[in-house]
Amino acid sequence: MDMDTKQLKKNAFRVTKQRGITTSRIRVPGGHLEVKYLPVIQEIAEKYGNGTVHITSRQGFEIPGILFENIPKVNELLQTIIQGLHINHETPGAGYPAAGTRNITACIGNRVCPYACYDTTAIAQRIEKAIFPHDLHFKIAVTGCPNDCAKVRMHDFGIMGMTEPQYDKERCINCEACVKACKKKAANVLKTVNYKVERNADKCIGCGECVLACPTGAWSRSNEKWFRLTLMGRTGKKNPRLGEDFVKWIDEASIIKIIKNTYDYVAKYIDPAAPGGKEHIGYIVDRTGFEEFKRWALRDVQLPERAEVYTPIYWQGIKY
Repeated sequence: MDMDTKQLKKNAFRVTKQRGITTSRIRVPGGHLEVKYLPVIQEIAEKYGNGTVHITSRQGFEIPGILFENIPKVNELLQTIIQGLHINHETPGAGYPAAGTRNITACIGNRVCPYACYDTTAIAQRIEKAIFPHDLHFKIAVTGCPNDCAKVRMHDFGIMGMTEPQYDKERCINCEACVKACKKKAANVLKTVNYKVERNADKCIGCGECVLACPTGAWSRSNEKWFRLTLMGRTGKKNPRLGEDFVKWIDEASIIKIIKNTYDYVAKYIDPAAPGGKEHIGYIVDRTGFEEFKRWALRDVQLPERAEVYTPIYWQGIKY
């Protein structure tokens, strides 16, 4: 059976080692899935696949062993998951309309983890609604705190949760639990002055360790949700590197706007001869220069007054 492999991959099926055999790739934005959809995955795997499922590094599923001629039937079954996860689609029953922008990954977030500063699944799903479908190759990850369990610095866009600790000195008993926690686990930005605690706001990384350590509730998390946005981390065979800080104390709306602006930037500067029609954003930034990227990325973005933009940015990494 002849197959347009470009359309195959766009429809979120993989080219495999076996001729005439493909693998279905299932998006799970934020990595959170209600168990009622697992029987659907099982049905596809048993009825049209080889009876196995691969849990991907991007928190999705791959179902291998699917014959090309069964793709339409698989897409019909996938509609339940696509609709249930509120993933944007153009033609119901036709499967995923794009696979360029990879599944947005997330740590488990504050629904479960006491360290997380926000609901990572929820923001991953909101970003998904804002940017998907798209054919350009973007990788985005969100993590609830600077512990970075989601390894966001290995992505084009890394979104790291922060909190601005609120201090009620009347509750403080000068036990120094927060000072010790900050020194041992975080950035060592707290000190005791006249039996009360002072915080170096310029160096604070917004992790919330002081909040967790305080036995009297003198420290609390800020109502505002703040983030650190990192840029252009990447793995792969060609010059892997960690993402660098771009904006500290940024809000969610600004992050989404920056990501959407970057799609326009990539569409302008992507190498038309790039293999498979895709080029990692970091290589484009290397070619155009950071300042040109920043000009596009911050176009019409209304950053919070307290946001700190890092410029210029220089990436370190292995050079081949």
